[in-house]
Amino acid sequence: MRLTTSSPLSVARLAMVAAIALGLSACGSFSSYPPAPAHAETPDQLYKIGAMDTLSVVVWRNPDLSANITVRPDGRISLPLVENIMAAGKQPADLSREIETALVKYIREPVVTVIVTNFQGVSTEQIRIVGEATKPQAVPFRQNMTLLDVMIQAGGLTDYADGNGAVLVRGSEQGKQYSIRLKDLIKRGDISANIEIKPGDIIIVPQSWF
Repeated sequence: MRLTTSSPLSVARLAMVAAIALGLSACGSFSSYPPAPAHAETPDQLYKIGAMDTLSVVVWRNPDLSANITVRPDGRISLPLVENIMAAGKQPADLSREIETALVKYIREPVVTVIVTNFQGVSTEQIRIVGEATKPQAVPFRQNMTLLDVMIQAGGLTDYADGNGAVLVRGSEQGKQYSIRLKDLIKRGDISANIEIKPGDIIIVPQSWF
């Protein structure tokens, strides 16, 4: 069975790969991985709403039906006259049209605009940084994102990080692993170590044992 990054099982599998990779860091196992390609062929990606995103929902000429709302952990939102509508995984324009369809029973020719004001993104498209980053976390993917962008958001490396032993696990390539040079990039300012990031990538930063 082939797994895709949209599958919950695939996410669990990638998490297991990350855990195994961290456990093997003491053995110097990362040296056999190929260098990560500098360029990631990522087509223009329209943003999909994720759980815990904050949305501004504006119903034209109906301020009493408009709201600022956070997407619940189950991916749904509730608005005046519209309850438990699924928002996660949809583009804001598509959600706008769906809300309009639900409101047409109550008001004539509703015009709805959905704007994402605080971003988390769909979990399968988030970039995850684990291990010896200063602030391990999951961050939403954005177009033309680079490794340096991710590490700035993660606060760089801890004093115990083996930056040049770090690994990139590429979810869009069924968990293929690449070596990345975080120490050269962050500590030495070597821009040649910067690469483009894809949705669903996992960055594993092992601990230095020497």
